[in-house]
Amino acid sequence: MSAASKAALGVSVLLSGGVIIGVHVQQRRLRERLHEGVYRDLERQKYKEHFNLLDKHTTLALQLETENSTMLMARKPQA
Repeated sequence: MSAASKAALGVSVLLSGGVIIGVHVQQRRLRERLHEGVYRDLERQKYKEHFNLLDKHTTLALQLETENSTMLMARKPQA
């Protein structure tokens, strides 16, 4: 085998190895980004649940305040 063919074989082996390693690194990064997306979605769901709960509590507090004020108005002696 001549020196030129050995060099060509060496370069092609190195390039092929580099491409394989690059693909594996890219797949690992993509997998990590997908997992981060799942965690972000879970955080968004928690935020929405907390926001909905706060909205329900606010509505109930307003209803209670309205009921209390109407009860107080009904109890006032009419002059």
